[in-house]
Amino acid sequence: MAIDLKYWRNIGICAHIDAGKTTTTERVLFYTGMIHKPGDIDDGTTVTDYLKEERERGITIVSAAVSTFWDDPISKVKHGINLIDTPGHVDFTAEVERSLRVLDGAVVVFDGKEGVEAQSETVWRQANKYKVPRIAFINKMDKIGASFKKSVDSMIKRLGTNPVPVQLPWGEEVEFKGVIDLIDMKAHSFEGQDGKEVVVHPIPADMLEDAQFARQHMIEKCGDVDDAIAELVIEDKMEKVTPEMIRAALRKGAISFKLVPVVCGSAYRYKAVQDMINAVVWYLPSPLDMPPVEAKDPKDPDNPEIVKLTCDPKGPLALMAFKTVTDEHGDLTYLRIYSGTLEQGATLYNARIKRRERVTRLFRMFANEREVLPTAIAGDIVAAVGLGNTVTGDTLCNEDRPLVLGAITFPATVISMSIEPKTNADREKLSYALQKMMKDDPTFKVKLDAETQQTVISGMGELHLDIIRSRILNEFRVEAVVGQPRVAYRELPALKVGQPVETEGLHKKQSGGAGSYGHCKIRWEMLGDDKWDQVEFEDDTVGGSIPRQFIKNVEEGVRDTALSGGKANYPVMGFKAAVYDGSYHDVDSKDFAYRDAARIAFRTLLDEVGTDILEPVMKVEVRVPEEFVGPIVGDLNSRRARIEGMEPDNDIRIIQAVAPLSEMFGYVQAIRGLSQGRANYSMEPYRYEKTPPHIKEKIMTERAGPQRRK
Repeated sequence: MAIDLKYWRNIGICAHIDAGKTTTTERVLFYTGMIHKPGDIDDGTTVTDYLKEERERGITIVSAAVSTFWDDPISKVKHGINLIDTPGHVDFTAEVERSLRVLDGAVVVFDGKEGVEAQSETVWRQANKYKVPRIAFINKMDKIGASFKKSVDSMIKRLGTNPVPVQLPWGEEVEFKGVIDLIDMKAHSFEGQDGKEVVVHPIPADMLEDAQFARQHMIEKCGDVDDAIAELVIEDKMEKVTPEMIRAALRKGAISFKLVPVVCGSAYRYKAVQDMINAVVWYLPSPLDMPPVEAKDPKDPDNPEIVKLTCDPKGPLALMAFKTVTDEHGDLTYLRIYSGTLEQGATLYNARIKRRERVTRLFRMFANEREVLPTAIAGDIVAAVGLGNTVTGDTLCNEDRPLVLGAITFPATVISMSIEPKTNADREKLSYALQKMMKDDPTFKVKLDAETQQTVISGMGELHLDIIRSRILNEFRVEAVVGQPRVAYRELPALKVGQPVETEGLHKKQSGGAGSYGHCKIRWEMLGDDKWDQVEFEDDTVGGSIPRQFIKNVEEGVRDTALSGGKANYPVMGFKAAVYDGSYHDVDSKDFAYRDAARIAFRTLLDEVGTDILEPVMKVEVRVPEEFVGPIVGDLNSRRARIEGMEPDNDIRIIQAVAPLSEMFGYVQAIRGLSQGRANYSMEPYRYEKTPPHIKEKIMTERAGPQRRK
């Protein structure tokens, strides 16, 4: 179906876990006619939660893409919507990250009772990072304790944003009947089977004053982004502001990030989802509304040309692979087309690996179902088969016009466990399974522990690793023995702030025959505690003391040695290395010699200053009834948690804390026992911090086995 680009919307549905993302997506597909009967999470019949693990656990694990269509009720123009339903659990935040990287807009769903929750903040930060315009949908307005005002206020307080309600709820909790449209000043109820019939009513008399006040507030906010409305506000002629002017201003404000339109409803009860779809069409951008995307010409890596790509089907071809999926019918690569036209059978150039790849088949996706496409143009999101060497974040283009789009960044893993095949026959199957899952999931890592010779898998949390384990055993049918989860500790050179240490490394072998020579002097400094999961490198050499081509080998030597482990055999982070001097030999200088020289300089540093142990700490948010606050706080204190804030919210208390991951294993059982099952919590990675001396001593003792060969 050919639809003009200005009528396409590429959006994501994002939220905290259990806010109602998948149910909302299901209702969107139902009302747009893509499915005849809405599925149910509890029954395991939803379209976008199609994996066995998702249906058994009742949660979204991977993002799923669907395409649908909607007629604008005002213009009657058909719009196309590419929609991605994203996970809400923090362990799968990478799925949200890579989806937002390629989307033009987002619907952020909030629980009408809880308002902004911990993962809501994470999603909002990710949308800010990738400059994604968004609208807010306050869901579950029928839930006991739901409060539209409280939810909107929490957006201001916790997200620092500028929400502009364009609706009010018509009643709340069990009295929730529908919504009050502040633009047309009408009430909407949703009647008939599954709320398909939108019935328009006059605004009830007992709500008219509140609606008039809210409309005035909305128009004043629109005046902040539209001069014509601002002039009418100043002249006290608000009655002359038309609905068309308001919608245009809301759209302009959303796309410029100056305001966030807010709608409300109850997806589960089939109320007001149609109005939310209208808001997507009216207020979120088309691909043509987005600013040009910057790409680099990789021909000159030291001084790459910056190319600005507009959404032009006739422009140079530039695609981003943002997701890969292992599939029995052919591995899929999901693509966002930023420029140009992609045809089935086309040969593409992968700028990262400098190899050609051929698109054997091209699809529009409907979760795990596929519709064959002959071509796709700039602004579209599609999937392809045949790109076997392409991974998440790769740019695909034409070989005669190579381009590289900005990469997608993912957080570091914080938890690991060992996994070993039970038999030799399972060894190859395990290796295949791990390689496939690593390709599909950028936050899943595999390495061989040189000390124990065990295969160690790492991920974002206990649930993440539990699902990986389950897939290995059930989906790939590998008999394996899995160890207990372990924290991914790091080490930090025990440097003093503002007191750099200098060391040097010399590799010299000139005892007959071809020799090898590398020599470098490196200055080491500690980074700020907000960068303790990073390593920085600088070239401060002058006068060619080390030839330019060998500087990168010095950097490789530093980074590789840091990853190989420090005094406790954990990766070393949190420092800056600046190579400031060295020497070379006209004949014997070699790249490997400079890598080895850097290794020697690094080991010398660790021998001189030693290391501290860093542990991942988590942001923890606990929502607990008032009568259980004491036991919960006491338990958190026993887990070395720092209580950073407590605020009342009706009859519950929201506790915000920072706690070491190592102390939070099994917390779900503890919190249930302490609150008679009435408290809940969420947790997300925060940063790395130094362990207390007694914890460091314990870890060092445990790791004091056979030392890894350096």
